[in-house]
Amino acid sequence: MSNIRGTAVDIAKESADIILLEKNLAILNDGLEGRRVFGNIVKYIKMGASSNFGNMFSVLGASIFLPFLPMAPLQVLANNLLYDFSQTTIPTDSVDQEYLTHPRKWEIGNIMRFMLFIGPISSIFDYATYFTMLFVFDAWTNAALFQTGWFVESILTQTLIIHVIRTARKPFIESWASPPLIISTIIICAIAIALPYSPLAGPLGFQPLPVLYWPIIASFLVAYAVLTTIVKTWFIRRWGM
Repeated sequence: MSNIRGTAVDIAKESADIILLEKNLAILNDGLEGRRVFGNIVKYIKMGASSNFGNMFSVLGASIFLPFLPMAPLQVLANNLLYDFSQTTIPTDSVDQEYLTHPRKWEIGNIMRFMLFIGPISSIFDYATYFTMLFVFDAWTNAALFQTGWFVESILTQTLIIHVIRTARKPFIESWASPPLIISTIIICAIAIALPYSPLAGPLGFQPLPVLYWPIIASFLVAYAVLTTIVKTWFIRRWGM
């Protein structure tokens, strides 16, 4: 009889969502905190993987037809530094309540699919920026202008899209990021916009952008957020968050 009871306990443990190691319900709160931390880790990985995957396509395509580098090495370093800084506040972010209802497993396949479906969307708008810089602002022979335009668009799209990827809900409508994440987003976007007009523009190889550039890029940002939200919603319904 003791063997049967022991087996029953083992089966109960295997089927349970939570196993209390101590006779203290306060442990449950620690468990939920662990789920929140895990959720934010997955967010960070998905953001980084999809962003880098999209940038790879953008750089590869640009190298085929451009007579110069789409972004100078120093500009790439500045871009990565700003983007990485914008993600340092992700650990402070909240997680959707439905995400906390049950334990989550590490699913590398889901992350890879997310990268493959979400990443190339950024390339669409990168190429739209290329087209704008070359055919609207005639930057074929002006590498600095082209690089400035793509640098700013790249930072704005990568930083703002964090708010779309971070939640399964509609961003800014059904879900808001934590205050530190919102503040870091605003700071990084402001720096990206200001750099071409700052004393650092010369050393970084930037130059001021035409006035018409800003409404065009604003429309790209709105379209990018809408399209990514649509694809993300479809992805979650098919494979989950």
